[in-house]
Amino acid sequence: MACPYRCPVRSRYAPHLAPVDLAKAYRLLNHGPTVLVSARHQAVDNVMAAAWCCALDFEPPKLTVVLDKATRTRALIEGSGLFAIQVPTVAQLQLTQAVGNASLADDPAKLSHAGVELFAMEGHDLPLVAGCSAWLVCRLISEPHNQQAYDLFIGEVIAAWADQRVFRDGRWHFETADPSLRSLHHVAGGHYYAIGEALKA
Repeated sequence: MACPYRCPVRSRYAPHLAPVDLAKAYRLLNHGPTVLVSARHQAVDNVMAAAWCCALDFEPPKLTVVLDKATRTRALIEGSGLFAIQVPTVAQLQLTQAVGNASLADDPAKLSHAGVELFAMEGHDLPLVAGCSAWLVCRLISEPHNQQAYDLFIGEVIAAWADQRVFRDGRWHFETADPSLRSLHHVAGGHYYAIGEALKA
């Protein structure tokens, strides 16, 4: 399913979106959220959910994500060398569950059936999922052994944005944002937690 959108930053898909300093990009993932992984190759788009995604380095910022060999998104990433990581919200619980449990190979209309709306950012030929709280565009750092042996992919973050209603000034503000903007944390099956209250040490 090719993405028809080439929307600017202030589009109807991301009206609260603002750039994130790459030095602070690791903070978008440091609280361990379930993420959505998207990719495009040869005019095919896909989105999948992943529970195992982790910040890896600061400068340049890098992350890791585990992608099973059976997933179509993985093949698109290996073909294009690019992918995006998104942090879905509580409001996207059913969407996250749907894209994590359906395969593009079995259902060519997977994204529309899951209610996924895609948009693009200028200068980045990748499908981004509307409604998330954060987006990180990554260049694949090819590590064939890690990818084959452990399904472990490393990406260098080359651009990042976040929803200012919940992430601004380099930190999350879940405690003051609408609860629907909280991040999801997958346990097993259809069991998730939303991020909890803020605590100060």
